[in-house]
Amino acid sequence: MTVPPRTAGAVPPRVLTVAGSDSGGGAGIQADLKTMLALGAHGMSVLTAVTAQNSLGVQGAWELPVEAVRTQYRSVVDDIGVQAVKTGMLSSPALVETVAELLAGTDAPVVVDPVSVSKHGDPLLAEDALDAVRTKLLPVATVATPNLDEVAQLTGLTVTDDAGLRQAAARMLAYGPRWVVVKGGHLPGAAVDLLTDGTEEHWLRARRHDNRHTHGTGCTLASAIAVGLAQGLSVPDAVHRAKDYVTGAIANGFALGSGIGPVDHGWHLPADRATIVGEDASAVGVRSVGAHL
Repeated sequence: MTVPPRTAGAVPPRVLTVAGSDSGGGAGIQADLKTMLALGAHGMSVLTAVTAQNSLGVQGAWELPVEAVRTQYRSVVDDIGVQAVKTGMLSSPALVETVAELLAGTDAPVVVDPVSVSKHGDPLLAEDALDAVRTKLLPVATVATPNLDEVAQLTGLTVTDDAGLRQAAARMLAYGPRWVVVKGGHLPGAAVDLLTDGTEEHWLRARRHDNRHTHGTGCTLASAIAVGLAQGLSVPDAVHRAKDYVTGAIANGFALGSGIGPVDHGWHLPADRATIVGEDASAVGVRSVGAHL
């Protein structure tokens, strides 16, 4: 995995995350900003909800008013500008529709992580917001990154094999995103994710890695893709690099609290704790991104 060097004083690519917070620091806005910094981008944020959560789960969630979300977005985009946007927890139909409207008027690639539940099974998207995701948000996405639970909620399809991944991708693409990454790591056997635009197919396979500390993988993958797009990579190249980055982050995930710890967003940076720095993460026997969030 290669992170492009940056000249001292040069303005890095600007990437905006529109998502909820994670007070435990492993997922949400916190994971997004860590990923953006680690991969060489300047991360900015629009907060959509505040959550109280830790390694054991989500203890509470409070949605921000639509006007607060809209004003944050306009404040950043109208002055600083963006070269890519990533969306995460949007929680309600009103927020989904508002963010979709804002994205439609922004000239930048968009990565949509259709977050609906936390890793612990806590709901993060209202049931009545699913239709807004299908009809408003996904049509403005450059890349959508659903896991199999989100595929089931959005399409009604239960995926059990590689053929099902193709079916799921086709159904997701029918909602309008240009590309979709269906994360199939919950399937038995070798973990596999499918990236496709309906014409090209890229199968991303990885061996399993026995590490339970995987909090934040979905947020991290989507943010890493957004950084790649902001840096000018093609969608396939951005997704492949993001997969390598998340693979290394999973391999180095660490215990925190009494439950599921986070992935290590700085695994590739010089540090004694990084166990696979300098190696190709895809060759290290790690679990697929889709196996986690």
